[in-house]
Amino acid sequence: MDSGNLIVDLTFDFSIAIMEFTGLLEEKRKYVLANQLLKYGTSIGANVNEAQSAESLKDFIHKLKIADKEGKETKYWLLLCKHAKNYPFDEKSLEQLISIQKVLNRILSSSIKKLKSQGGK
Repeated sequence: MDSGNLIVDLTFDFSIAIMEFTGLLEEKRKYVLANQLLKYGTSIGANVNEAQSAESLKDFIHKLKIADKEGKETKYWLLLCKHAKNYPFDEKSLEQLISIQKVLNRILSSSIKKLKSQGGK
C-alpha cells in the first residue's frame, strides 16, 4: 500500500504479514493462537486507519493509544510462538515480525507523546 502516510502503510504491511503468519499457524492446527494473533495484529492498522478520520486531536490520540495497546498484545502472542517448544517456525520470519512490531510501537508511543505535548491531552 502506498497511501503517502508512513504509519498507515507500515501497519497495513504488518497486517498482511500477520495474516500470512497466522495462515501458517492454522496449517499447524494452532487455531486459538492464530485467531488471537490475527485479531490483535491486524487491529493495529485498523485503529491507525480509523485515526485518520478522527473528529478531534483528542480522538486521534485515543485511537493511536488503542493501536499501541493492540501492538503490545500482538507482541505477547508473537513471543508465545517464539518460546513455546511445540511451535516450530522459521525463527527468522518470527524475529522479523517481532522487530517490526517493536518499531511500530515505538512510532506510536512517540507520536502519542508528541501529540500530547502539543495540547492533545
